[in-house]
Amino acid sequence: MTTDTLTRLTPDTVTEADLTAFIYREARLLDELAYEDWLKLYAQDAHYWMPAEWQQTDPRLQASLMYEDMLLLRIRVERLAGARTFSQKPKSRSQHLLQAPQVDEMNPAANLFRTWTSFHYVETRGDEKEFFAGWAKHEIRVEEGALKIALKRVDLLNFDAPFGNIQLFM
Repeated sequence: MTTDTLTRLTPDTVTEADLTAFIYREARLLDELAYEDWLKLYAQDAHYWMPAEWQQTDPRLQASLMYEDMLLLRIRVERLAGARTFSQKPKSRSQHLLQAPQVDEMNPAANLFRTWTSFHYVETRGDEKEFFAGWAKHEIRVEEGALKIALKRVDLLNFDAPFGNIQLFM
């Protein structure tokens, strides 16, 4: 990020460059399988949402491909790291190819920052390869001097196509 590690962010000091670097860092942590560090990017009340329909507005009243709070994200990370997780032998790996993130909203008074990022995502395990394309929307806020994800919404371009289990995170 553009601020050094000694400088603590406040909502008034967040820049577009901070938000962009944060989005790229999240993707890199996922690609490096650094899930514990990735989880630290999330607020304790955060959600990770993957809608099952185009322009879906409610993750609770409509079926979603994924709608996970921190407890479920933690369980998923523990499963991915588990020695007895046979579905992860060999381990899944991913690569994110991100278009430059766009900042849709900067509202320091409300401590709310929204971004939109187009992506291509490849997930592989053994000789199996899955390819997805879509858009990630982040709602970010400042907590204790650091950026935190309050909501990550991943809209897949091919949301209505049949596909197997998504093992990792987009």
